[in-house]
Amino acid sequence: MSKINVICRRNLLYRFHNGLLVILLMSFWLMFHILSFNTFNKQAQRDAVDENVNLSNAIILSMVPQAYHKYLVSKIKNTTSPSRAATNVSSSKTPFQQVLSINEIQRRIDEYNKLQTVLNEDIFGPLQNDSLVIVIQVHNRLMYLRHTIISLAQAEGIENALLVFSHDYYDEEINSIIQSIDFCKVMQIFYPYSIQTHPNEFPGESKNDCPRNINIKEAVERKCTNALHPDLYGHYREAKFTQTKHHWWWKANRVFNGLNITKNYTGLVVFFEEDHYVAQDFIHMLHLMEHARQSACPNCKILSLGSYLKSVDFAADSKKAEIMQWSSSKHNMGMAFNRSVWKELKSCAKTFCTYDDYNWDWSLLAVSSKCLSKELTAMVLRAPRVFHIGECGVHHKNSCKSTQTLRRVQKLLVTSTAYLYPQDLYLTYTVTKKYLKKAKGNGGWGDIRDHNLCLKMVDRSR
Repeated sequence: MSKINVICRRNLLYRFHNGLLVILLMSFWLMFHILSFNTFNKQAQRDAVDENVNLSNAIILSMVPQAYHKYLVSKIKNTTSPSRAATNVSSSKTPFQQVLSINEIQRRIDEYNKLQTVLNEDIFGPLQNDSLVIVIQVHNRLMYLRHTIISLAQAEGIENALLVFSHDYYDEEINSIIQSIDFCKVMQIFYPYSIQTHPNEFPGESKNDCPRNINIKEAVERKCTNALHPDLYGHYREAKFTQTKHHWWWKANRVFNGLNITKNYTGLVVFFEEDHYVAQDFIHMLHLMEHARQSACPNCKILSLGSYLKSVDFAADSKKAEIMQWSSSKHNMGMAFNRSVWKELKSCAKTFCTYDDYNWDWSLLAVSSKCLSKELTAMVLRAPRVFHIGECGVHHKNSCKSTQTLRRVQKLLVTSTAYLYPQDLYLTYTVTKKYLKKAKGNGGWGDIRDHNLCLKMVDRSR
């Protein structure tokens, strides 16, 4: 090979390497700018979300009267045992930030349940049979609870009511907000068999529990707890789902059978949850419904303030109510009934406690169709006075910081003010299709331990 050819080949190789290097450098430059753009774009999106959240919060705040802004702010105070909460005595030893042991949480829960302290009774007087008992089931979604309290504060006639907050999670910040309520009588009760106080044992999840999706053959071989009793779909219990049904049943027994203040009460008890928002005339509407029930529908066992309508027309439906067969999926929000109805439901404790469904409302449907002499009949408002604002929870996977539904409800009630407080109620009768009788439950309730605990609550309500 000639010297000239060698030199040419070296030059070509050199140029090739240089060209490759340039291409690589350009590729790195392009990748860097793409990554930079993506980072910038993601930050811009986050900034936009933050801006929208701030705007959303500003809109919500503008719809809350100044007098109730205090329920949106956490108070920096220290709390002690419930026996001192009523007098607002504080201690520097137990701040919100302190992590309490399970034993200490259990001790405080037991103390609350034993004392049965009623706040503001000296201001608003004793409970009367023409008053209203409002029971609110609370977990740990404080943001929604704040707005539930604000909506209740604006309700006409709330000063005559008793608010009972039933908790399955002990939290000092939640306690502080509730104990700052000054518009009616207030008390707190605590479900004593929560996952929080039983994290490693039943009714929480214990080490030897059968995994949810294991088959019965494997479960028997492993000798895991309750191996012979999966639910009707072949799954084993999950404590985070079973707790809600246990809590609902316990609180109903507790309110009707275990509290000194309600032991002689024969009026209405209405059931809400921590993410329910009420219209200011909901008590007025309950009075109209109760009057209509006595005169026109003595067989109506349940009064329902809420429904899951996709659209609400207050102008057309403000004074309308439908009489129909009670449906667990449609009429479980803002349910109200009295002690005589509770006695009927309680007599069907075995059906409720053994029905293979982890939902309390579907279990009540089973009671209605399988145990009661007559199925439950409900009087249901066409234009609801209670709304579901929660966008996260057991059946909802959206962000717990989302407030879109709350904004819509606030706006709806503002624009519908002229149609609130009707003077009378127009009743219609609706024939319900038979599909409401569900052949079988949703499962999640096959464990014999859940059956037994549920049944024992009837006697342990004190």
